[in-house]
Formats: sequence, structure tokens, C-alpha cells
Amino acid sequence: MILATGDLGSILRFYRAVHSLNQTQLGAQLGYDKTYVSALELRKRTMDDVGSRCRLCELLRLPPHILGVTDAADTDHRAMLQFGESTVRLAEIARQSGHASGAVAELWPLVVRLEARIEDGHTEREALRLLARARVGLGVALGNVLPEERLSTAAHWTAKSLEIAAAFEDPGFTSYVLRMHGNELRKANLHGAAVERLARAAGVLGNGELFDRVMRESHILLDQAEHTSLFNPFALHEIRVRGLVATGRPDIAIRLVENSPTPTTAVAPQWHVIGLVTVAHVRLLADDRGGAAESLETAVQEALRQRLPHQLQRAIRTAGEALPEVRDTAEQALGSLRREMAA
Repeated sequence: MILATGDLGSILRFYRAVHSLNQTQLGAQLGYDKTYVSALELRKRTMDDVGSRCRLCELLRLPPHILGVTDAADTDHRAMLQFGESTVRLAEIARQSGHASGAVAELWPLVVRLEARIEDGHTEREALRLLARARVGLGVALGNVLPEERLSTAAHWTAKSLEIAAAFEDPGFTSYVLRMHGNELRKANLHGAAVERLARAAGVLGNGELFDRVMRESHILLDQAEHTSLFNPFALHEIRVRGLVATGRPDIAIRLVENSPTPTTAVAPQWHVIGLVTVAHVRLLADDRGGAAESLETAVQEALRQRLPHQLQRAIRTAGEALPEVRDTAEQALGSLRREMAA
């Protein structure tokens, strides 16, 4: 990872690329002229002064240690991360040993402290991952100590880790969070949402047997439970298509994309975009580039309108080298959305 190198020139170039800035714009943000920014990026100039490096870290919202600057606050944060890892592991042992209330007491201060640091703009990768694990642990522990009428609170805490897990793009970690959250939803009698989460977890793991079992239970439940924005025939169809691909059965997925149920008012608007990107992926597997391009073009337009950066990133990955024009369009849309959000 570029930040881990500590190389100032590479970090500045990376920052400009992420925020779609040229050297002049970055210089204006930092109080430097374009020539100085260029010299730093090309390593023709160095920034040895500790005060200047601290100021730069503050302006770029980077932890000081990234540029080799350590201070009391940063040292305290590093110690907290090490302590936090131990806290999460010990809390899990305590919960499994029948001391869930002790696990809650240990995890709550850690979660609060991590959330406060991240709200201050310190979004280090290791801190985010620890926060996701701590939230899951807190939610599962609460699920052991809360009465039935309050179990939705436990699911609330496990749910708060879903977005972080998705950003890491680590199938094992994503599956873990989905499974824990799905179990808490089940305990809270939110069965439709629980099945949706568990099906996704099985697909991420590539476990075909588990995936098929969950999908069978899903279809039975569809006839018994009220349809919601997460639990409805359209959403489950998309989950099934994606899961079939993930579990090595693209031939069945290809046949299914032609029989997608029509979205209803119960379907959240973003599900239409999610489904279009998945359909495009399957059409590419069937070597139907025209159909894939049509689905992706519509998905990109809708994702931009609904402000869905993650779906634009999915569209970029799906288009890849097979559909370079669509990929470029999606990248431009994502850049436009990022600039709008930054402003």
C-alpha cells in the first residue's frame, strides 16, 4: 500500500489521483506553488522539517507516523490498536465462556474510542478493521444479554460493520461479518433480512451446498413473510445469480438472467442498479458483449443519479478490458461523483 511506504512523492501523487487534483490545485490546498509540489513528487526536493511534515499530515488528513513523525497522540493510538486487538480476542473468549456481560463492558469503551478517532478524520486501515471487528463482537455479546424485545439493538451494532467490511474487499472478512449480522437478525425475528445476509455470506465463501440450502429456505420464506426492500423476489434473484457464479455454476446463472422478476415498489431503488451490474457480469460470461454493455450503461447512469459510488466501482471492474468504453464512462462518472462529494 502506498501510504505504508512513507514516500512523500508517491503519497502526493496518490492523493491527487484519489481526489482528481492537478499539481496546481494541490499546491493551492497546501499553500505551495505548482513547482514545489512537482519537485516533491519527483524527489528533487525533500521536506525534512518536522513542523512542515506535521502541517502536511494535518492538511491531507493523514496520521503523522505515515511521514515518519511521531508524537504523544500517535504513540497513544498505536498502543490503543495493540490493546484493542487483545480486547477483541479476550471479549470473544469471555462471551464463549458464558460471560457476555463482561465482553460488552470490555468492548464498549474500545468502540467509542475508535469511532471518536475516525470521526476526527483518522481513517487508518488497521483502525477501521479493528472497529468493524469490535462492533461485531459488541453486537454478538449484546445478543446474549438483551431480552428478546431488544435484540434488534444487537443487530444494529453488527450492521454497522457491513460497510467497512465491503470496503476491504476481503471475502473471508466480509463473510464473517455477514454471517454474524445474519445470525443476530434471525434472533431478532427479522428472518427475511437474515436469510439475505446468510445467502450473501455463503456466496462470498463459495460454499455451494450452504448457498443452495439458504436459497431453498429463502423461497419458502417468501411465501410466508412480508416482502421488504431487502427481502423480495427481485433481490433474492440477484443474490442467486451472483451466488451461482461465485460457486462455479455460471451456466445456470446465464439461464436465469433472462427470467428476472419485475421490480416492485417493495424493492429499494439501488437494487435495480445492483441487478444490472450482476446481469452484465453474467452476459460477459456468456460472451454477450452487446447485452453486457447495454446493462452497464444503464447501471452507470442510474448509479450516478442515485449517488452510488460502490456500484460505479462494480461497473468498472465488470467492464474491465472487455468493454473499455463503458469502463471509461464509469470511471468518469465515479470521478464526477467523488468531486461532488468532496465539495
